[in-house]
Amino acid sequence: MAENAPANALPASLLEAVGLTKRFGALVANDHVSLAIRAGETHALLGENGAGKSTLVKMMCGLLQPDSGELLYDGAPIVFPDPATSRARGVGVVFQHFALFDALTVVENVALGLAGHEPLATLAARIEDCVHRYGLSVEPYRRVGELSVGERQRVEIVRCLLGDPRVLILDEPTSVLTPDESESLFRTVDLLTGEGRAVLFISHKLDEVRRLCHRATVLRGGKFIAEVDPKTETASSLARLMVGAEVPRTPRTVTHQLGEPRLLVNKLNVAGDGSRGSALHDINLEIRAGEIVGIAGVAGNGQTTLFEALSGEKPVADQEAIIIDKVAAGGLGPTERRALKAGFVPEERLGHAAAPDMRLSDNVLLTTHGDGAIVRLGIIHRSALLARFQEIVRRFDVRFGGKDPKARRLSGGNLQKFVIGREVLREPVLIVVDQPTWGVDAAAAAFIRTTLREKAAEGCAVLVISQDLDELLEFTDRIAVMSEGRLTAPVPVAETSREAIGLAMGGAETGGAQTGGAHASGEGAHAA
Repeated sequence: MAENAPANALPASLLEAVGLTKRFGALVANDHVSLAIRAGETHALLGENGAGKSTLVKMMCGLLQPDSGELLYDGAPIVFPDPATSRARGVGVVFQHFALFDALTVVENVALGLAGHEPLATLAARIEDCVHRYGLSVEPYRRVGELSVGERQRVEIVRCLLGDPRVLILDEPTSVLTPDESESLFRTVDLLTGEGRAVLFISHKLDEVRRLCHRATVLRGGKFIAEVDPKTETASSLARLMVGAEVPRTPRTVTHQLGEPRLLVNKLNVAGDGSRGSALHDINLEIRAGEIVGIAGVAGNGQTTLFEALSGEKPVADQEAIIIDKVAAGGLGPTERRALKAGFVPEERLGHAAAPDMRLSDNVLLTTHGDGAIVRLGIIHRSALLARFQEIVRRFDVRFGGKDPKARRLSGGNLQKFVIGREVLREPVLIVVDQPTWGVDAAAAAFIRTTLREKAAEGCAVLVISQDLDELLEFTDRIAVMSEGRLTAPVPVAETSREAIGLAMGGAETGGAQTGGAHASGEGAHAA
């Protein structure tokens, strides 16, 4: 800073968007949006899914070119023709959807994202140094296909930090991190801004924004709405700016009678194979029609294996280990289990729940082809398919540009609403959802939770696997904890606490935290 600068002068802007506008056909994704990210600060970018945040970020890093407006870097106009140019100038981005190759190791994936030809052994040492410094828990020589979603997020963050960015853009970085991991990331961000770097922080976790960020820019409908000091706002007031109205909380009180068990898991054991989670040991669980059961736990403790075992992606030897609506289903595949009126929503929506380069209407087929309404005698009835697609879009408020875009063109929250809507409209008697609101804005999250609560009220049994403890405490009826492949007995939400759940997540044996028999966790435990 110049010696004659006033004492209260604002820090210089490292990266600034000035009146950026971007259209996709008739859709105006960004309408004269301006935003300045200053050296030494963490700046939040807030808005609903579909508000234009991703489009703005893509223009700021060279993935898209604006139709009008300009970018300033260090105060001078600049054009980033591609992401490689922006990275070379010190703009690093960690996107919500990962760009990793499953068949390669962590160090090989990191190498692909960095310039030059650094020996892998040297790069692995740098990764370990970064991991040790920031506590991001990444093993350089593990294959990415073996990692949980949370671990993949850390790989992306480490890869970005190794590029030594001056401006770091983080898109939903804590969506799949535990509270401790999030705090570690916050310390990293504070260190980076303390070194004079600028951080653009995109998050739907408004309490995180209030704790971490110096300023916040709010977008709504592609337009600039406000710039505020988040520390002087409440989470409710920030949500109100984003949505334009109050965001309701999801009711948790059960006002309907519970019915017969829709899911019974009896002494489920799955051997570990080193891929994306631990083995399962004597899992017992009962979920009855009309209730929502949540499973909490730190990523990598068997949740992915449990989901795959329940969905049929990982068949089990004991047919009686999984019973869906009174039918033994342990050896059945996903299509056969869906024929039993079960629905499944995996945590990784792009690539697992939806095929990125298929149109949305064709993605409807992925889980409905065996229902008999859309595919009959091997023939796809396009009129029925399009009618179901349009019903999902209408009832679940899925927003996008064009008539039928590819799945990868949707924002994270809109794709999640589409995936959940696709399962809900099949009228399942059981639905298993893994990370239902990962990277989803407050309004969409409330909508998803309310939808699941309404399905439970109609007699569906709902199993929710989530790392968001606040979410589980808000709208589930009972909570169990997964730790090292073992599941505690579910307990009513009213009879537990955040502290007790936290201890169980760490593997401590607390009251009610023992693995319980399937039937012991049913009607009696839920009588309240």
